[in-house]
Amino acid sequence: MKFFIDTANLDQISEAQQLGVLDGVTTNPSLMAKEGITGKENILKHYVDICNIVDGDVSAEVVSTEFAAMVKEGEELAKLHEQIVVKVPMIRDGVKALKYFSDNGIRTNCTLVFSAGQALLAAKAGATYVSPFLGRLDDISTDGLNLIAEIRQIYDNYAFDTQILAASIRHTMHVIDCAKIGADVMTGPLSSIEGLLRHPLTDIGLEKFLADYRKGNN
Repeated sequence: MKFFIDTANLDQISEAQQLGVLDGVTTNPSLMAKEGITGKENILKHYVDICNIVDGDVSAEVVSTEFAAMVKEGEELAKLHEQIVVKVPMIRDGVKALKYFSDNGIRTNCTLVFSAGQALLAAKAGATYVSPFLGRLDDISTDGLNLIAEIRQIYDNYAFDTQILAASIRHTMHVIDCAKIGADVMTGPLSSIEGLLRHPLTDIGLEKFLADYRKGNN
């Protein structure tokens, strides 16, 4: 399973990269705005800054909703850096854009996916990644993990190459559950990754080892 961090915060991205388990980054206009990154040139520069920190894929989202504009924007994003993956929303013109990008060697991440049917369309159009938002489904009392399982079954049935990128991860158990189901990638906050480190018995055991060491080596 690949670990992506879902943020535009360079400090958090650097911290995750230093941990040694980071495979990529996902961003969106909301995350950029949260960091105070506004204006086209500043946003494009920020994407490059992110690429210079991490070794893996960096999803950069188009803000256009019409096919021709999506293509123009996506091609511009793809030219920024070889690690850029163009993030495209699951709408009619988005599916058309996914197919265009796939035919022209530009990698894509289909975002805002909330159903197995949408994920099937994305795979048919040649998306590199598909991003089902399980956390947002959980927020409205719908089983987001079940959606991941449905997509996994469909993709396995037909040997689609599209990778399932479990998005809108809320906490560490989402990561574990997605790994059990077979999601190819998870993307979430740094806290969801760091949560995997923690267990009270580890802390208790380490403290005992150190206490025993101090007794015999003081």
